[in-house]
Amino acid sequence: MPVTLKELARNQKAFTGGHRACAGCMFPVAIRQVMANVTTPVVVVNATGCMEVTTVLYPYTAWRVPWIHAAFENSATVCSGIEAAYRSLKKQGRLPGGDKDIRFIAFGGDGASYDIGLQFVSGALERGHRMVYICYDNQAYENTGIQRSSATPKGAATTTSPVGKKKRVGKEQWRKDLTAIMADHGIPYAAQAAVSHWQDLSTKVRKALDADGPAFLNILAPCRLGWAIPPEESLGKVKEAVDSCFWPLYEVDKGEWRLTYRPRVKLPYGEWMKNQARFKHLFDGRHDEFLAELQAEVDARWEALLRRCGESVAQS
Repeated sequence: MPVTLKELARNQKAFTGGHRACAGCMFPVAIRQVMANVTTPVVVVNATGCMEVTTVLYPYTAWRVPWIHAAFENSATVCSGIEAAYRSLKKQGRLPGGDKDIRFIAFGGDGASYDIGLQFVSGALERGHRMVYICYDNQAYENTGIQRSSATPKGAATTTSPVGKKKRVGKEQWRKDLTAIMADHGIPYAAQAAVSHWQDLSTKVRKALDADGPAFLNILAPCRLGWAIPPEESLGKVKEAVDSCFWPLYEVDKGEWRLTYRPRVKLPYGEWMKNQARFKHLFDGRHDEFLAELQAEVDARWEALLRRCGESVAQS
């Protein structure tokens, strides 16, 4: 049965308002959508980053579930240790409160997940811990000054990939495909999702929590400061990322690749890039060839995904 808004509204107790996230920030939306689909007791581990520093300012917290702050890189390791202790206590019959069915979720931004924490996430998945690792991807190290990460789109200007007289296009490398990397670990479930498509995201959260082993979710959740967009445009920009096929929605369930959303009308990639100040240098009339290269890369990756999912490439 599809997830309904009424169902989600009844389960909005795990994460409260009153946090310090910026207006227009999408990671609180991601948290709410994730936690509203958790129906069992849960332990949350949070890497250092915007999510941690804005939701837990001592002595206040926006979390109403057991929550632990880990270092920037090792939330997956801490979460896997807690999960292992839980399994041990349960096997010994020493679990406080009886034989509870508890789930474990680790959150990290793209800096913590794509870059400095990649080996820790990989290790937790390889060891087979029953936990869900969730990357909230805002495409840069937004919390520490908007530095580029390996999730930053090619061409974007950041404080460490600036645009100037010598360097006119910003970041020169394409973003890393972390979802595919995690799926290739052979884990029971991996998926890519977006806060703009709440029903798709909800279904994927539930599948991840029900997986008999490790699961991975990559959720596009923009930072309106780093993307340099008005707060009210954040959610719309996520939808445009999906409809341009730059951020396709798909899942890998027990090794089977499946597309979960296909736009009726594919939006040109440049339309998503427009009105984001991090890309404004590309629209000065001197970068048409570079923009065409970006569109061709998006098209090629989209068609490769369609083939992998057994979908028709015609009219892609």
